[in-house]
Amino acid sequence: MGSVVLRGARIITMKGDMVIARGDVVVTNNRIAGVGEQGSVTVPAGAKIIDVSGKTIMPGLMDIHAHMWPQWGVHSPQPYMYAANLAYGVTTTRDPQTSTSDVISYGDAVDVGQIIGPRIYTTGPGIFIQDDVTGADDAKDVMRRYSEFYQTQTIKQYMAGDRRQRQWIAMAARAQQITPTLEGGLDFKKNMTEAMDGYAGIEHTLPIAPMYKDAIGLFAQSGTTWTPTLLVQYGGPWAENWWYEHYDIFADAKLTHFTPFSELERRGLRRPQWFRDSEYSYKLFAEQAKKVVEAGGRVGLGGHGQLQGLGVHWELWTIASGGMKPMDALRVGTIFGAEAIGLQANLGSIETGKLADLLVLDANPLDDIRNTNTIRLVMKNGRLYEGSTLAEVWPRAKALPKQWWMANDALPVTGGQK
Repeated sequence: MGSVVLRGARIITMKGDMVIARGDVVVTNNRIAGVGEQGSVTVPAGAKIIDVSGKTIMPGLMDIHAHMWPQWGVHSPQPYMYAANLAYGVTTTRDPQTSTSDVISYGDAVDVGQIIGPRIYTTGPGIFIQDDVTGADDAKDVMRRYSEFYQTQTIKQYMAGDRRQRQWIAMAARAQQITPTLEGGLDFKKNMTEAMDGYAGIEHTLPIAPMYKDAIGLFAQSGTTWTPTLLVQYGGPWAENWWYEHYDIFADAKLTHFTPFSELERRGLRRPQWFRDSEYSYKLFAEQAKKVVEAGGRVGLGGHGQLQGLGVHWELWTIASGGMKPMDALRVGTIFGAEAIGLQANLGSIETGKLADLLVLDANPLDDIRNTNTIRLVMKNGRLYEGSTLAEVWPRAKALPKQWWMANDALPVTGGQK
């Protein structure tokens, strides 16, 4: 693929608090070969220089509770949700519980370039009560399905039994080098024991707020990553309803370009419930996420598939709505997600040697977290795309062919059809 240099942008590295005011990112093949102040990094002979002065570079977003469910069985040649997520800067996804193993072959198709999309990680089908884990040996046998056959590197235990059964599953996962997460289940006592017992993640909103120092300390010190999915929160109206009430999805040209009109129509024209702003409680739960992060804990970003691509930004902005600092919110969207699913050696920050997944933004998200949606360019695995079209910029100049869902784009102003 050769080498390319992104020159002159502000670089939010996500390596601690390091921000380079005006720097260079050198990418060779699919990895970051160097990052530093402009002019301080060795540039390979023949490298292409792309001037991104005045822009902001940050790592690609990591959606670690992503439900992208394309056609199962006979595979779609280019699922719209894969393209939409990449266009909106989501370069890595992890689906915790797909109910099918088809997602594994979809991920393979992305890896070899047959499909354009983010990195596709998955737990595969979850571990349920019907797996009948009655001892440590049973747990080991169940886990081999994931470590030896699916090779997922991550699993989700989905209400698979009592605490002892959950412990057997966690121990088997550790022994077979699998990263386990689990369903929150609207049970705060259960959530606390899951954190104590070594689960890497807890999915969905912790159901009680406000949380006090003892609970905050427990979750922070356990190392468990809490992915609150506030778009579908417990304890109040879903935050996604607030966004549909306040954001005109039909006026978003990128969204209408990458999403079938039938999907936008179903989600955005009529919704079963409307709530006054004062009824929403998502800020209360976002305040708890702020407490956990400021205590040294981990919070993850999970769009839950509610609105492919843009919905991941909605979730990040909702998490930030409780007063979380923009830098901490960006950690939630990048390095914390990488750590949560065991990929921090290769993803989540802009550092030499890591895989080249990054975003070039027109505006600085440290000034306003909503600037995460000012995407000019997306780089995934060393390939650079225009954010608005997914036309490849580097190493090839190649437009994204017109896809099936583009035949019925919504008109931005009227919401009609072409």
